[in-house]
Amino acid sequence: MLAEHGQLTPLDTLAGKDGQLPLPGDALLVMIQPRALSPQENLALDAWVRGGGHLLLFVDPMLTQVSRYALGDPRRPADLAMLSPILAHWGLALEFDEAQPAGERLVRLREGSLPVNLPGRFHLLGNSGDGFPDRGNHGIAAQDARSGKSGDALARCRLESSAILADCVLGRGKVLALADAALFEDPDAGVSLADRRDLLSRLLSRAESGD
Repeated sequence: MLAEHGQLTPLDTLAGKDGQLPLPGDALLVMIQPRALSPQENLALDAWVRGGGHLLLFVDPMLTQVSRYALGDPRRPADLAMLSPILAHWGLALEFDEAQPAGERLVRLREGSLPVNLPGRFHLLGNSGDGFPDRGNHGIAAQDARSGKSGDALARCRLESSAILADCVLGRGKVLALADAALFEDPDAGVSLADRRDLLSRLLSRAESGD
C-alpha cells in the first residue's frame, strides 16, 4: 500500500548522527502510533517539517486492539499517545474523553468515512485562543487559526471532523494529524479492508500535497 506512493525508507530513529532527520527534505514521513521521541528526535522532526517535509501522523490516545507483539518489542505500537512535547511545540494538544462509549464508529472526512474507536480530539493552544468551531458536512472549520505560544514553532492549523483531524502548515512543510489509529485495526463489519486501503491512499495524497 505505502509502496504505491513511492520508495519506502524504514527509520529506526528520526535523528541521524548529524542530528538531522535522514530523509530528503521534500519527502513524506508516515508515523503511526510512534514511541516517545527523544529531545534530539523532536528537534530533527521539527526542523525537517519546517524546511519543507510532509508528515502524516496517526496518534491515538487509547489503542483498542491488542498488539501481536510482546511488551518491549520495538515493533509494538505504544498503547497510549506519547508525542505531547512536539505537538505542544506546534501548538496542538491531544485530548481524550474518558466518558465516551467504546466501539467502532465512522467519522466523515472529505476523503471518506474514517473508522474510529475511542478517538482523541485536538485542541489549539496558546494565542489561538479557544480555537474555532467545526462547520459544514465534513466538520471543516470556517477559518484557520495560528496555534502555539511564544517561543514555539507556530503552525497554522485547521481542525476538521470534530477536531479528530488537524491540517497544519508549519514553515514550508505540512502536518496532517489524526487522533485515532483504528484505520489500521482488523476490519469491522462497517468498513472493509479495501475501503480502508482506499481511504489511507487518499490521506497519503492529501499529506503529500500542499492543499
